[in-house]
Amino acid sequence: MKRILVVEDDLSIAELQKDYLELEGFEVTICTDGVQGLNAIKENEFDLLILDIMLPKVDGFSILRSIQDIKDIPVLLVSAKKEEIDKIKGLTLGADDYITKPFSPGELVARVKSHIQNYERIKSKFASKVKTKRIIIRGLELVKDSRQAFVNGKEISLAQKEFDLLLYLAENPNRVFSRDELFEKIWGLDALGDTSTVTVHIGRIREKIESSPSNPQYIETVWGAGYKLRI
Repeated sequence: MKRILVVEDDLSIAELQKDYLELEGFEVTICTDGVQGLNAIKENEFDLLILDIMLPKVDGFSILRSIQDIKDIPVLLVSAKKEEIDKIKGLTLGADDYITKPFSPGELVARVKSHIQNYERIKSKFASKVKTKRIIIRGLELVKDSRQAFVNGKEISLAQKEFDLLLYLAENPNRVFSRDELFEKIWGLDALGDTSTVTVHIGRIREKIESSPSNPQYIETVWGAGYKLRI
């Protein structure tokens, strides 16, 4: 049984989410403030986090910052805020998806299922690829088994989707991928979600691996076509 943590201060909304998810066979835990939620995340193992942004005590963005490098689980942000800047901020901090209130409970369940299935698919795919343990492209080195990344010998910290995206590009060097192709390969949600998350994640990766993110030497933008990792 997959375990879901719902961090939502509106108990009626949280209970509605719980009811729909439990009908689909999920085990659901509810926390109604940010401190409770952060402690639950650190002390337990969950398969997905549904996280409201506007929370008492500790907000959703602060929780994302706190768990970015210690927990590797899909995160679905839920908020009444519809501004694009909030969506971009959430994705930049490591969220995998963003849904605004009010929303259909059925859509929420569909997104939860898609994220968990895709997360497991990617984990299984990378675990099964044993023929090439390491990829080295100039100063960039990716260790697949341990999911580590190094630039000029210095280890860098990548979130789950950042590593998956960088590894996919490194396994297919010099090939141009559109945002739609990368979104489908890494997120696997087809019609769900927004391909702008690819652009956000590319930007985050460049900040970590490039000496000059505005003049990238690894991940290049091919205007009008997409992205490629140059060898």
